[in-house]
Amino acid sequence: MVLSDGGTVHLRPITPDDAEKVIAFHGRLSMRTRYFRYFGPYPRMPRRDVERFTVVDYRDRVALIAMLGEDIVAVGRYDRLGEQLSAEVAFVVQDEHQGRGLGSILLEHLAAAARESGLRRFVAEVLAENSTMVRVFRDAGYQVSRAMEEGVVHLEFDIDPTEKSLEVARAREQAAEARSVHNVLHPRSVAVIGASTDHAKIGHAVLTSLLTADFTGPVYPVNPEHRAVRGVRAYPSVLDIPDEVDLAVVAIPAAGVVEVLDACLAKGVKALVIVSSGFSEAGPEGREVERDMVRAARVHGMRVVGPNALGVVNTHPDHRLNASLAPRLPGRGRTGFFCQSGALGVAILATATERGLGLSTFVSAGNRADVSGNDLLQYWQTDPSTDVVLLYLESFGNPRKFARLARRLARTKPIVVVKSGRNAVRAGLAATSVQIDETSVQALFEQSGVIRVESVAQMFDTALLLAHQPLPAGNRVAIVGNSSALGMLAADVAQAQDLRLAGTPVDVGASAGPVEFAAAVRDAALRDDVDALVTVFAPPVAVPGAAYARALREALHEADAARSKPVVTTFLGAEGVPDELAVPGPDAAADKGSVPSYPSPERAVLALARATRYARWRSAPQGDFARPPGLDAERARALVEEWVAAGVERLGDEQAVALLACYGIDLEPFRMVADAGAAVRAAEGLGYPVVLKASTDQLRHRSDLAGVRLDLGGPEAVRAAYHDLARLAGCDGVYVQRMAARGTSCVIDLVEDPSFGALVSFGLAGVASELLGDKAYRAVPLTDVDVHALVRAPKAAPLLAGYRGDEPADLAALEDVVLRVAVLAEDLPEVRDLQLQPVLASAAGVAVTGARICIGTSPGERDVGPRRLR
Repeated sequence: MVLSDGGTVHLRPITPDDAEKVIAFHGRLSMRTRYFRYFGPYPRMPRRDVERFTVVDYRDRVALIAMLGEDIVAVGRYDRLGEQLSAEVAFVVQDEHQGRGLGSILLEHLAAAARESGLRRFVAEVLAENSTMVRVFRDAGYQVSRAMEEGVVHLEFDIDPTEKSLEVARAREQAAEARSVHNVLHPRSVAVIGASTDHAKIGHAVLTSLLTADFTGPVYPVNPEHRAVRGVRAYPSVLDIPDEVDLAVVAIPAAGVVEVLDACLAKGVKALVIVSSGFSEAGPEGREVERDMVRAARVHGMRVVGPNALGVVNTHPDHRLNASLAPRLPGRGRTGFFCQSGALGVAILATATERGLGLSTFVSAGNRADVSGNDLLQYWQTDPSTDVVLLYLESFGNPRKFARLARRLARTKPIVVVKSGRNAVRAGLAATSVQIDETSVQALFEQSGVIRVESVAQMFDTALLLAHQPLPAGNRVAIVGNSSALGMLAADVAQAQDLRLAGTPVDVGASAGPVEFAAAVRDAALRDDVDALVTVFAPPVAVPGAAYARALREALHEADAARSKPVVTTFLGAEGVPDELAVPGPDAAADKGSVPSYPSPERAVLALARATRYARWRSAPQGDFARPPGLDAERARALVEEWVAAGVERLGDEQAVALLACYGIDLEPFRMVADAGAAVRAAEGLGYPVVLKASTDQLRHRSDLAGVRLDLGGPEAVRAAYHDLARLAGCDGVYVQRMAARGTSCVIDLVEDPSFGALVSFGLAGVASELLGDKAYRAVPLTDVDVHALVRAPKAAPLLAGYRGDEPADLAALEDVVLRVAVLAEDLPEVRDLQLQPVLASAAGVAVTGARICIGTSPGERDVGPRRLR
């Protein structure tokens, strides 16, 4: 468990084996609370998830201990008060470990365990002088009531999560995980275990990288066979190094890594980068070794990058860390890069160097046994040296957490992602990742503001613009060039990408000199109706291209466009940032205001379009996670738990109606009948006109309405329709339903991705939409802004807004139904599949005329509750 200072502890329930340790621990500590009782002897507590501690078998008493290595550093417990829904909670924290967030972590886990056991409230008795413990409860985000009596503070608070408590927990999570990654990227000293004199071995490559980069701290080669490696004194073991070691890079065969890990743990190394292969990618045995290794590292407060990693890089001049296998590094910049593939990482770093993209930090995580992309998102959130984030992902370890972290980070720093592994994941990542449907991935990225690209080349195209130019204020683009052909090509791509042309492309002509070209650029940049500028340049024969570049840069400086409006160019077909268009920054690297160049107008405009879409998302309101009125979530929870316990998988009609009613979703009244006479009586009870529907889904939802008879106004029409449908379906069961107001037929779906969570989809019913897959998706939870965008996202959505003079539907009522479905999904993860079809949207409102609901055991852990290391 990551602490507020970046260290880690191991948290687990107390077992009988811990009794003597707990008693000794308790006896040597000053009391943090008024009293503390050890609860035992316990049988061994079930640990279905060793990191989360969801203890369900002990409803009245739970005790947890925080371990650092073999030492207890804190103990927490709760004890139910009689038959009440309250429990007393208390903590003891070792003096030298106070202020690291241990009390807050224990409270977080105990509250989660208590909630799952049906408890709703904690009480605590704290000595008045124990202000530290009082602050733990106060700062947890709960509404705490206090009373003082005889020098003791009595505290009470509900433990149901509140917006404030979730905010506090996630802020603590962010600070803790960011600090732990900071320790990896800012070591004061580095040991290379396996440093070799053999130039063909990776141990030699890592040591060479560190020395060539001129790392600012001491470097300690570890090699039992040589006194020195590359002229630097070597040590037989990491334990023989006389000084502290912050980071160790392991470059030995996999068979010896476990022994090296034990030595590093004994030495107190803070972080480990394992570039060795032969672990989970090699098979089940290697996977088990990898898990045991990471588990031991976590217990001792160590973070692990890899195995099978390329390494880590920090270009800041105070560190100049290149603990990687990459022989060349890009210059210093303000872009952070996370990569899962070591082999591809070398190519990525080389490409960044060629394209002139400077990096702040780089991490290649390999098998990602511990440190993951989510950890780096937490770090970059508050890293002042990073403005742009690039991710090469092959899989997701925790996609729900990624969505939350990316959405938060993208509000201040753009995230560009290449996601491979659509159909397969390499063996090294299979043990720590989950496969999710491509639809889920796309919904995740769209909601989170992530800029998704299809290739590494597109990633660098986009990153160059984001790193050097401002975001556009709108989508109005001016095109200036000395070639009409290139200008028209850029215009075609711009319009295809939903960019608006601010007039026709300006062609200064092939014979125009630098002054004329620069004047046209300056005039376009100064226009109020221009948000971004594309310049296309074909080099003339008579005048050197450098003269045009200098004139272009001066013109942009005069117009102040380099800071207010983004500019992209195809200057000389160069790829990257030409020296003539660069604004020098630290270490002579290209800085803000530099103009990126692309080999073709298409790539320049595509990069600008991605930045424009991201800027639009970032400037849009974030929205609120509001709950609509009229919900009865407690009754819904009780119903679903009863049905799941009874083995119900698909809800019957009455069950579906009851569950939807708990969330304010009312189906049009209907009856199931088995003969023509019953159909007539049902129609008379519901009121004419009515609809008759076949009882089978296949007939009822056919686009040609073969299984539906509409607008039946009398008994004879009902009898005839009944016999017709019964003959067609081959059975007697038919639905009779009150005729709803005519409207546009829509479909609202709720689909459970076993790894990602619930997705709400919306589309218009019909062959065209179904054939072309014209549905929009959003991941739960949905804000009001998400809901608003969802019902307008399908290509056929204009039919709801008064297309060609039709009366527009009540979109507010439609949004209300979608929001209620989303809240249901968030409250009830057991609802695995839900479909409302058809949903008739008209000016009079929305009528839900059909529903199908399937339930089951909740498929996976949600991104709530006590946090995990990864």
